Amino acid sequence: MSNGSSITQFLLLTFADTRELQLLHFWLFLGIYLAALLGNGLIITAIACDHRLHTPMYFFLLNLAVTDLGSTSTIIPKAMANSLWDIRAISYWGCAAQLLVFVFLIATEFSLLTVMAYDRYVAICKPLHYGTLLGSRACVHMAAAAWGTGFLTALLHTVSTFSLPLCQGNAVDQFFCEVPQILKLSCSNYLREVGLVVVSICLVFGCFVFIVVSYVQIFRAVLRIPSEQGRHKVFSICLPHLAVVSLFITSGMVAYLKPLSISSPSLNLLVSFQYSVVPPVLNPLIYSMRNQELKDALRKLMTGCFSEAAVKPPSAFAHRS
Repeated sequence: MSNGSSITQFLLLTFADTRELQLLHFWLFLGIYLAALLGNGLIITAIACDHRLHTPMYFFLLNLAVTDLGSTSTIIPKAMANSLWDIRAISYWGCAAQLLVFVFLIATEFSLLTVMAYDRYVAICKPLHYGTLLGSRACVHMAAAAWGTGFLTALLHTVSTFSLPLCQGNAVDQFFCEVPQILKLSCSNYLREVGLVVVSICLVFGCFVFIVVSYVQIFRAVLRIPSEQGRHKVFSICLPHLAVVSLFITSGMVAYLKPLSISSPSLNLLVSFQYSVVPPVLNPLIYSMRNQELKDALRKLMTGCFSEAAVKPPSAFAHRS
């Protein structure tokens, strides 16, 4: 990446021009970030601490919560700092690092959602082979493949994007660094990056088709369950994952496939905020709403924390006083 000598920093798009609105956006981002930290942190802690949740489904959910936590931590703190201190600048290498990490986590999240669809398919359609197809080693290998695929995708996009000469200024039409906005600053033929985008779209489409086919098989199996209680239990397991997949795909489609005729800076900010910030915040809520096992683990975790705080002995200083 040879552009570091020509451009030393980029200017990100701000949400507002007035100081009052900038401070309002800072507090809004702070609240959203704390909600994402709390929700995903509780999911991670509950799954790690409760041995009843040491199953493939919750193992992949833990990985998903880690990606959500990482993606929000990649872009929100910088947006908060920009709003608080009324700045726009991000260094060249800081922009490259932000793009690399964000693409890495987003690509990994979609790979994990695909693996989780396979997990639900095996659990419902091939329950007798569940232990064989999704043993501990197989789960680790699938999770490692998801993380590795995400990192390779992000590395290729970042190197390809930042190796292009940039001659259209340094103002990024976005509140964080992303591939399409950096490409707009390029003055050369970026067919290589377009080729990578096409390959990525094909991979995403392949994962999407796999998820759709998996759920078609799942719903066919569910309809064959004779008892209403059994069908309700299966739906309670599958619907959160399906809702998260729908939110993820819908947000991305709105962000990247909206018509250029309705494009505007304010609308672009709103749409980018929707696909980059909203899903990581809502995912913990979606997964915990209909999952009784997870709700029990979270309740047990919170009860244990409050119980320890209530019975905690007084400190030595308090005892002496």
